[in-house]
Amino acid sequence: MRRARFIFILVLGICGVSFLLGCGGSNKTPPNTITTSGSNVVPIAVNSGPGASSGFPYANGAFATVKVCIPGSSTCQSIDGVLVDTGSFGLRILSSLVTISLPQEQASDGNSMVECLNFLASYTWGPVQMADVEIGGEKASSVPVQILSDTDFEAPASCTSVSGGASADTLATLGANGILGVGQLPQDCGINSTCPASANQYYSCPSSTGACTPVAATVAQQVPNPVALFPTDNNGVIIELPAVPGAEATASGSLVFGIGTESNNSLGSATVYPVSLSSAHPLDFSTTFNGNDYDDSFIDSGSNAYFFPDTSIIQCPIDSGAYGFYCPNNTTSLSATNGGNTGSGKVTFSVGNAILLFSNSADAAFGDLGGPANNYFDWGLPFFYGRNVFTSIAGTTAPGGATPYWAY
Repeated sequence: MRRARFIFILVLGICGVSFLLGCGGSNKTPPNTITTSGSNVVPIAVNSGPGASSGFPYANGAFATVKVCIPGSSTCQSIDGVLVDTGSFGLRILSSLVTISLPQEQASDGNSMVECLNFLASYTWGPVQMADVEIGGEKASSVPVQILSDTDFEAPASCTSVSGGASADTLATLGANGILGVGQLPQDCGINSTCPASANQYYSCPSSTGACTPVAATVAQQVPNPVALFPTDNNGVIIELPAVPGAEATASGSLVFGIGTESNNSLGSATVYPVSLSSAHPLDFSTTFNGNDYDDSFIDSGSNAYFFPDTSIIQCPIDSGAYGFYCPNNTTSLSATNGGNTGSGKVTFSVGNAILLFSNSADAAFGDLGGPANNYFDWGLPFFYGRNVFTSIAGTTAPGGATPYWAY
């Protein structure tokens, strides 16, 4: 049975920004070029994910390999099957996979620093530990990373109640070995400011069974977007994937670091869609669809479908194995218009019947996968097929104007 809908978008208490974590074909002209070489390039693969052999296949997950090391040492391990997510910020790895002893980060009171990260319909919980992070030929030193665990410390209700108590700290619930958050912020609780205790995001935990209490986290203590800490190529990323008409077994592409910093990451003729940090809809832009304006719209490689509201499209039955997605009788061609602070552009795309798309268990890449949403348009991984999609990081300098922005 195919894994149901994933939407990974983070809830940032300090900014009031919501993000989706883990949550269909498109007409793209001209065809995109996929970069395959360079120290700033790492392969990404869309496949059934590391949970497939245990009965938890992933639909439309783009995975990469990340190396973590004890800071300043050559004691390292590589973690594959890490979900590449432009809708969150920071590296998170399942505790069950970490075989090296990473040093624990301390809260201001000397207790262990533990993080709760709330997504739209789930949360991650676990200690913050320090690691050198290597991805391809790029390296960030002494990086706080979240080690996902339901058992190392007890998650309080102030963490679990926000997203309804659905933990995403195991392979069965996350569907990946970790999350590589390469979105538009340099750290996961706002930009260049202390994360307040009132955000209920960082906790001081005295022991595995002791009560964890919310604490403030300085910028240096927060889990950062590792790309922002690279010595170079640190102003954003490009996800490059081939077009996927309908359903295919796999898709192979590249995650390219930097925008306009090397000969292989030029912005070229891509249209830039700036977003604001201070507007009523931070990090979002407007999508106009069926005559309605959805100002809380975004582009998110961690979402595994186009998610948008359309009551005219049939939803898959709850017992179908494709619940949470659309099941039109025939593949439906649609269009919408994206608009940022400047400019706009029309996007054509298609939504197929998810039950039929999932009928071949060997398939993992779905260009026509769509599902329902409330009052927003989530341009998930199908949007990335056949496009080079740029995600710039706030506070950096990049060609195309003020950051942050999306471009494609």
